[in-house]
Amino acid sequence: MTLNRKQFHKGRGAVSNPAGRFDAERSELVDDGWSAMETVEFPSSSPKTSFFPDRTKNLIATNTSPDIPFDQSINAYKGCEHGCVYCFARPTHAYLDLSPGLDFETKIFYKTDVVARLEGALDHPRYVCSTIAMGTNTDPYQPAEKRFRITRQVLETLLAYRHPVSITTKGSLVLRDLDLLRQLAEQGLVSVMVSITTLDNALKTKLEPRTASPAARLRVVEAMAEAGVPVAVMAAPMIPVINDHELEAIVEAAANAGARTVRYILLRLPFEVKDLFREWLDEHYPLKAEHVMNRVRDMRGGRDYRSEWGTRMRGEGAFAELLAKRHAIATRKHGVDSDMPALRTDLFRPRGQMELF
Repeated sequence: MTLNRKQFHKGRGAVSNPAGRFDAERSELVDDGWSAMETVEFPSSSPKTSFFPDRTKNLIATNTSPDIPFDQSINAYKGCEHGCVYCFARPTHAYLDLSPGLDFETKIFYKTDVVARLEGALDHPRYVCSTIAMGTNTDPYQPAEKRFRITRQVLETLLAYRHPVSITTKGSLVLRDLDLLRQLAEQGLVSVMVSITTLDNALKTKLEPRTASPAARLRVVEAMAEAGVPVAVMAAPMIPVINDHELEAIVEAAANAGARTVRYILLRLPFEVKDLFREWLDEHYPLKAEHVMNRVRDMRGGRDYRSEWGTRMRGEGAFAELLAKRHAIATRKHGVDSDMPALRTDLFRPRGQMELF
C-alpha cells in the first residue's frame, strides 16, 4: 500500500516535494507490511529552511522577452521562503536537482561577493545602462534578506553608480531600506511595485504563508508614497474563483494608500507549478478545485497553461476579457490607470568616470 505523504505543512505553501522534471528517477515511501515490526521514519511535517552560497559568476541576468518591461535583472536569491504556491519561479529549482515543491521554499541559495561582481559588470567598457529589475523571479525581501542583506548591498552599489533600479516585493522588510530608496527617488532612479494578491489575511496565509499581511503591504505603499518613492501595486496573480472577485477592492485600497498605478497578472502554471497548484486546491478548496481549473483552462485555450508572449500574462477568452475590462474600469475610477515614470539613465557614472571628479 502506498502511503500518501501529500499533507499540509504549516507555514509552507507546497503540499508535497515532487522530483524535478529533469530527475530520471522517482522514489516514494511505501508501507511494505513490516511497519509493525520496525519504526518507519518519515520526513518532518515542518521542514526547516537551509541556506547555501550561490557563486554564480554573472550577477546580472538578461532577457529578450517582448512582454516584460525590462531587459536585465538581479535576483539576490534562488528559491523563496515566502512559499507562494503559485510562484512561476518554482520550476527553476529543478535546474539545481531540487524539487520545485518544498525544496524551493526551504533550500535557499544566496548570491556571494555581490558588490565586487556588480561593480565589475557596471565598470565593463561595453556595459550599457538600463534599469535593473529586482524581484522578477524571487522576492528580494524574503526573510533571508534580514540575515544576508544582499538586496541592500545591491542598492548601495547602484546608488553609488547612480544606476536606475525597479523593485517588486511582497515583503515589508523593504521599509528597512527606505533611506536608500528615498535617495534614489530624489534622482529619478527607483520605482517600487508592491504585490497584493488578496485583502483577506486567511487566504493570504494559505496562498503565501510567509509573506507580509495585506495590511502591512498597504502600509508599505503608504510609506513609499509619503517618502516620494514612485510606488505601484501589482494585483497578482488573479486566480479565478479564488481571488478574482477582489480585483476592484484591491485597486481601491491601493489608490487610497497612494499607489500611482495598479496592474494585474493572470495565474500562470508552467511546468511543475500546475501539479503543485492542483494539490493545493485539493488540500484547501476541494469543492472548488474542478471549477477553478475549468475556468483556468477556459483562459488558456483548453490547457492548464500556455506560454505564448502577449497572452501569457492576461489569458484569452470571455473571462479574461471581462477581467481586463473590470481592471480598466476600476483603475480609471480611482485614478490609478497611468504609467509609472520612466527612470533616468543619464546620471549613470562608472567607477572610471567617478575618479575624474
